[in-house]
Amino acid sequence: MGLVPRVPPHVQLRAFSDKAQFGCFVGKLATVMADAADYDPRYIEGIEHFNKCDFFESHESWEEMWTDEFGPSRKFLQGLIQAAVALHHFGNGNIRGAKKLYYGCRGYLEHYRPRYMGLDLEQFLAQMQSCFSDVIASQEEFPRIDIVPDRIPEIHLDPPPADRAE
Repeated sequence: MGLVPRVPPHVQLRAFSDKAQFGCFVGKLATVMADAADYDPRYIEGIEHFNKCDFFESHESWEEMWTDEFGPSRKFLQGLIQAAVALHHFGNGNIRGAKKLYYGCRGYLEHYRPRYMGLDLEQFLAQMQSCFSDVIASQEEFPRIDIVPDRIPEIHLDPPPADRAE
């Protein structure tokens, strides 16, 4: 099993009756975990692939991590996987698939705002929205929209991974 940032002993995990409670808990947990720079190597590998626009491989790295995760990070990873696949579809011209997965990734990642596992989700989701703005605005059933390379998001962690800290 990877080195997913651990839940500090003073944070109690519990069942949640609705998404609002879960989102509130995740926000608090994200704040507690903000200083963790010991990331799972598969998380870093996925980010490296993502930043090289190799979205299929980033999806593969995160999916491998996701299969081992049963804690609060599971839905976060699902959101990142869907973001990568949305960009993969967008780049291949599958605009309908890209749009569906764009909305799916937002649905998962919104609950982890403002920051989780070192990722500034406010910035990341804003970059995704900018990248997908033409897709979102399109009312056509089968639109032909090209991805704008300068709008493709990048992921930078704060704090940076321990082996890359300056």
